[in-house]
Amino acid sequence: MVSEAPPFWWTKADWRAYALWPFSWVYGRIAGMRMDRARRATSAVPLICIGNFTVGGAGKTPTAIAIARAARARGLKPAFLSRGYGGSLDVTTVVDPEHHRARDVGDEPLLLAREALTVICRRRVDGARKLAAEGADIIIMDDGFQSARLVFDFALLVVDSGRGIGNGHLVPSGPVRAPIGNQLRHANALLKLGHGSAADPLVRRAARAGKPVYVAETVRTDARSLDGVKVLAWAGIADPEKFFNTVRETGAVIEETRSFPDHHHFSEDEIADLIDRAASRGYTLVTTAKDMVRLEPGHGRAGELAAKSRVIEIEVRFDDPAAPGKIIDAALASARARRLRERRAG
Repeated sequence: MVSEAPPFWWTKADWRAYALWPFSWVYGRIAGMRMDRARRATSAVPLICIGNFTVGGAGKTPTAIAIARAARARGLKPAFLSRGYGGSLDVTTVVDPEHHRARDVGDEPLLLAREALTVICRRRVDGARKLAAEGADIIIMDDGFQSARLVFDFALLVVDSGRGIGNGHLVPSGPVRAPIGNQLRHANALLKLGHGSAADPLVRRAARAGKPVYVAETVRTDARSLDGVKVLAWAGIADPEKFFNTVRETGAVIEETRSFPDHHHFSEDEIADLIDRAASRGYTLVTTAKDMVRLEPGHGRAGELAAKSRVIEIEVRFDDPAAPGKIIDAALASARARRLRERRAG
């Protein structure tokens, strides 16, 4: 695995995790106090936060898209708020997928902008104001749960059933972003993504805390068959092995894989290696939608790699089809109650 998270975070805690424990204790104290005590700004429109307990991908972005589609089906105008991780722009920006590049705004915002109005902003408070001014009825914030900048009307924490919370230790001993107790206290519900067992201890703890637990899975949406096709699978995401397993489930025969860091911008040599290796062996190139948006138009052979790579399209599908609507209704009710309290206090 090659991402920001060192591999030992995702295995049983060993001497490295315990050696770093004093730093994790300090980090956890600060992170927990910030979540509990920080003064948070409020949004003019209802705000749903899609977060996760750990560093690295857990399926937040496809979950955010699923919630946005459910909101649109209810006649609302959903919009996304993102920090724009991996992009260079540091001003509040409405993302235009036809003109912006991943180097400008980040890869995930480009995917979100294909679905609904999307704003990136380093200061999420300013981003929420911009979205309200743009006419959004409901804001879906991709990540930012631990930032403690905004009041959430509903916070849904996603946990991957295959990796769970890794070794369970806080950064830098492990991948956990803040003490689990603090995180659960500020969460409204938990989403278990997939049907593995690694997340089950956390699910049980959330249930004991009275938090609703939803279950969903990622499903393929592309119709083209890969059954029996020999492929070179490449991905620059937080958990590339999860993608490779998805490719195997299509019936494809994975002959080779290439893993890159999350949000990675590909060099000319890396692009050429992928193209030439697949061509010399007769393999079909397959990748993720998130990786595809980082292949910038006009950048050397990037266009060629894009043209020769098949994207495995996925979406998050809830076991209970009514679950996204329940989340939206709870957020709307919470926002109404919040505004009433604000009027009484004012």
